[in-house]
Amino acid sequence: MQALYHDTVIASTPLPYLNHAPSRASFHAEAEQACDVIYLVDDDARARQEISEFLTTLRMKVMSFSSAIEYLAFMGRDTAACVIVNAHLPDISGLELQRRLAERTNPPVIFVSDRCDIPSTVSAMKAGAIEFLTKPVDLVALIAAVRAALAQDRKLRQRKAELAKLQERYSLLTPREREVLPLVIGGLLNKQAASVLGISEVTLQIHRSQVMRKMQAESFAELVRMAVKLRIPYWRVANLALTSYIRREHRDNFSVWHHVVSPWIGTLALLPVLFVTVYPVPA
Repeated sequence: MQALYHDTVIASTPLPYLNHAPSRASFHAEAEQACDVIYLVDDDARARQEISEFLTTLRMKVMSFSSAIEYLAFMGRDTAACVIVNAHLPDISGLELQRRLAERTNPPVIFVSDRCDIPSTVSAMKAGAIEFLTKPVDLVALIAAVRAALAQDRKLRQRKAELAKLQERYSLLTPREREVLPLVIGGLLNKQAASVLGISEVTLQIHRSQVMRKMQAESFAELVRMAVKLRIPYWRVANLALTSYIRREHRDNFSVWHHVVSPWIGTLALLPVLFVTVYPVPA
């Protein structure tokens, strides 16, 4: 098998592609993310050693595994990470490992391979791989791929953490407050929402203020953004609510509203999703 780079020994000679030893300034971003971990899965001991030593010189944490089974049995750390995996492992193929990792919502994958395999490369990239590198590995490309993978995983973990907080806040709402939320963010005025729920406008305002407080929303626009992240289908509820309101308040003209205006209500109710702006229906 070919080495990581041609005729180069990490410990004793300068590294090609990197203008000698990497400086602190060059890899300051990696130093700032001290908890990030790189999982290396390769059955070739020489490749594991060289890649691990190279990444370690850049102050990155590396954990090596000699097989896919060994890595799958490992309980990963609760931190941002990425996986560098040999595309042609003897026990489980790299593509199969990628598929199993996707089911477990594991870190982003970077492939390395002993040979250029176009079908495998295409399959890996379609499945979401960050990069597919061939040995000897281009060190600049490897560092770029690792940076991109770690950045992607940090963002994904941040989104999950934010969503978990929103779900926790949403769980604090009472059943009535959960009925109020989709109505008010769907564009209904307090009078309209109160009419739909069969409560007084004052009571509706109390529920609305409780929703804002429990969801910790500083503005109505922020509350709408929270609902979008939680995927609350308020546009459908608003459509039904507005139709019900119109049926009661405009009985004489309901036929015109139903056939002309009602089909557009659902579309108008989607505007908060696109513009985070609510266009209330006049009372």
